[in-house]
Amino acid sequence: MDRSSLLQLIQEQQLDPENTGFIGADTFAGLVHRHELPLDPAKLDMLVALAQSNERGQVCYQELVDLISSKRSSSFKRAIANGQRALPQDGLLDEPGLGVYKRFVRYVAYEILPREVDRHWYFYRHRSCPPPVFMASVTLAQIIVFLCYGARLNKWVLQTYHPEYMKSPLVYHPGHRARAWRFLTYMFMHVGLEQLGFNALLQLMIGVPLEMVHGLLRISLLYLAGVLAGSLTVSITDMRAPVVGGSGGVYALCSAHLANVVMNWAGMRCPYKLLRMVLALVCMSSEVGRAVWLRFSPPLPASGPQPSFMAHLAGAVVGVSMGLTILRSYEERLRDQCGWWVVLLAYGTFLLFAIFWNIFAYDLLGAHIPPPP
Repeated sequence: MDRSSLLQLIQEQQLDPENTGFIGADTFAGLVHRHELPLDPAKLDMLVALAQSNERGQVCYQELVDLISSKRSSSFKRAIANGQRALPQDGLLDEPGLGVYKRFVRYVAYEILPREVDRHWYFYRHRSCPPPVFMASVTLAQIIVFLCYGARLNKWVLQTYHPEYMKSPLVYHPGHRARAWRFLTYMFMHVGLEQLGFNALLQLMIGVPLEMVHGLLRISLLYLAGVLAGSLTVSITDMRAPVVGGSGGVYALCSAHLANVVMNWAGMRCPYKLLRMVLALVCMSSEVGRAVWLRFSPPLPASGPQPSFMAHLAGAVVGVSMGLTILRSYEERLRDQCGWWVVLLAYGTFLLFAIFWNIFAYDLLGAHIPPPP
């Protein structure tokens, strides 16, 4: 139902005869049932929440229009946080007769969202089109690039030890800082099968559900912000090292999701969450340890310095700051939140500092970087 149709219906039924700007929730709900309007159960639950956050049990007309139009509004979160209503007693786990895909959507809702009303809202609003194409496309591209270089170099583990590996136009190398695309395209290259497998698994297990819930735009922004922050951090803190792998983006997604789970621990309904949290932290720590070992292990004479591990840490910082802000803002406009602008300002300041650092600091400090391949 669009805004004009809703306005016409309210005027015809005289739901607000005194033009107060508020409409009784019971009156509107009765209208929905009488006229069999296509309003899903999640929106009816939200309507009750908005009404019970009002002392007179009424809904602001603008909030009602936003609700029908499925617009992101902070009114939803305020109504839920008000605590003046009980959530529906029947959860999504009790929904009978679901197909395979709908059961997967229900699984995603319980994995990602901490509140039952948000899970209902997502479950009934979710559409299979468009699918979560970003994380799937990135993962597929990384696999294809790895297979191409593996066949070309005839090496599938520790490819960075091969002297031809660093000649790729995708790898970030401090000697090629002027080629700005390398600050992003390094995410398609990987040290070996072990790093690719770890990143691809997390991108599909965590990235795809996050994209299904929060949308392509938000998750792609978070992932690419982690990737860019990773290469720029390496260019500042480990000036002689190259960077490969999508770990900056992966750690941005994982740290944001884990932080969101911890902050909403009581509301998360995913099974074995403590065990899974411990396993995730162990795996992520092990990957960082492997990267640290690789960075400081004696390199072969022809290979030069090995890739830095600082991209992992930079991605984690982006996830805890920017990512957590995004994941806590389900069905809300980011631009309406002060915290979002603070995070953007901090990230923009970091970008400007890193750009000036890459332009001037290497010459001023006399950094001895390895010759570009």
